Amino acid sequence: MTSVMGVPEPELTPKVRAALGQLMNEVHRLREELEQAKKRIGFLEELSDQDPLVPVVNRRAFVRELSRFMAYSERYGVPGSVLYFDVNGMKQINDSYGHSVGDAVLKHVAEVLLRNLRSSDVVGRLGGDEFGVILMQANAEAGEAKGHELASSIVDTPLEHKGDLLQVGISVGVHAFSSGEHVDDALHAADQKMYAHKLASATTR
Repeated sequence: MTSVMGVPEPELTPKVRAALGQLMNEVHRLREELEQAKKRIGFLEELSDQDPLVPVVNRRAFVRELSRFMAYSERYGVPGSVLYFDVNGMKQINDSYGHSVGDAVLKHVAEVLLRNLRSSDVVGRLGGDEFGVILMQANAEAGEAKGHELASSIVDTPLEHKGDLLQVGISVGVHAFSSGEHVDDALHAADQKMYAHKLASATTR
C-alpha cells in the first residue's frame, strides 16, 4: 500500500489529494525558478569577471585567481609564475591612428596571448594597456622562457590596418611565486620587472 508523507493513500480525502497535487506542482515550479535563477546568477558572475573591451578577465577577477593559484601553489608545492605585459607606445598609436585602432591593438594582444597559452592559464587585462598571465607548473626559468616567447609572438604577429601591417611592441616582467608571499607583492614584483625591461629596451633603441 502506497502512502503520502506517512498517510496511507486510501485514507486521503479528495480535497487532501487535490491540495497535495497543487502543493507538488508549486514545488516543481519553484524548483524550476530556482534553477533559472542559479543560471542567471552564474551568467552575471561570469559577465562581471569579463573585461569590457577584450576577451579576457578584468583586473578584479585576475587578482582573485592569482590569490587562489598562489594559495594552491603554497599548499601543494607546485611552482607558478605571474607575467606582466605592457604595450609599448600606446599613446603614439592612439595619437597617430585614433583610439579605435588603439582598441584593436589591445584586442590583438589579448588574442595572441590566448592563442599561445593553455586553457589552464589565466589571462587578464590589468588596466589600460597592461595585461597579466598566470602560469601554473612554471618555475622562474620556465616562466621567463614563456614570457619572452609570448612577447616575441606579439611582436612577430603585426596587426593589419587598412592594408598596412602595424607591429606592436611589448614589454614583459616575470615573477615566480614564493611561499607566504602576498598577491599584491607578487604582482608588484612582476610589474617592476616589466618596467625594467621597458627601460632597457628604450635605451637600446
